[in-house]
Amino acid sequence: MFARKIRVEVLQPDGPRPCPVAWLDSFSMRSFTGRSAFDGTLPVADGELEASFQVDLEALRADMEDWLTRKFGEGKVVKLRLREQGTVSSE
Repeated sequence: MFARKIRVEVLQPDGPRPCPVAWLDSFSMRSFTGRSAFDGTLPVADGELEASFQVDLEALRADMEDWLTRKFGEGKVVKLRLREQGTVSSE
């Protein structure tokens, strides 16, 4: 379990919606095999991702948007909003 709780929303014309966990999982699996910078991420549920403190959220957002656009965008750009929800105490 990672200490940071990240809310991931897909921005759409009719309003934001939680990013499907299948999309988050697809990105994370790609990262485990291709880009080590985001090995510190763990999909938890729709719109929920846990991350280590070493993960740069802006870089994560940009890479996720690129990957999800190519994988799931169906010809449209996928835009995301990532927000840190809080941290887990080490106590």
